[in-house]
Amino acid sequence: MATIDSIQSAYIDYVLTEGREPQSVYLFAKNNEMTEEEFYRYFGSFEAVEQNIWADFGKKTVTEIKTQEVWPQYSAREKALSFFYSFFELLKRSRSFAVYSLKKQPRALSSPRVLDNLKVIFENFADEILREGIETGELTDRKFFSKRYKDALWMQFGFVLKFWTNDNSAGFEKTDEAIEKGLNVTFDLFQRSPIDNLIDYGKFLAKNGSLKEKMGM
Repeated sequence: MATIDSIQSAYIDYVLTEGREPQSVYLFAKNNEMTEEEFYRYFGSFEAVEQNIWADFGKKTVTEIKTQEVWPQYSAREKALSFFYSFFELLKRSRSFAVYSLKKQPRALSSPRVLDNLKVIFENFADEILREGIETGELTDRKFFSKRYKDALWMQFGFVLKFWTNDNSAGFEKTDEAIEKGLNVTFDLFQRSPIDNLIDYGKFLAKNGSLKEKMGM
């Protein structure tokens, strides 16, 4: 009997061997000794199979990093770095499939549809660590903008993913460097800055009157 894992494994083997998607669910099922009904019990299309494979990468990463003994002591920045490093370490094992899946996606301003399910997992994880960071004071709670922090992290993830597909350095060390530099810059922007001090000062003046009024000028 077919399972989610067996269908995904058979699909990965097919696309990496043939360099393309199976011609039909019927032929794919027949060649893997299953019925169409068994395939459709779990997936509505081949695209859905790929979306689930990418989602599994995300789920496995979150599960793995949260079992680390030091996880509760990590800052939001460290938790984000842990996710990125662990995700791409896991992805190395399936690089051929990942590159195939991403390279065949049409160019668009938004992220590829094949990453839709992974995006949900990533954003739930990002929401969690960012909320913790704001509660501890590590990150600045900015009106309107705080809700966009997770979008900035997803954009950073998309950039690193594209960078990784084209990285030919030994051990993908350049990708590790891109992760470190990119996330540190991103989290620096999430933290309090001189601009925040300026905004607070402006609010103070608006609430308490101008300097001229206070000085009797």
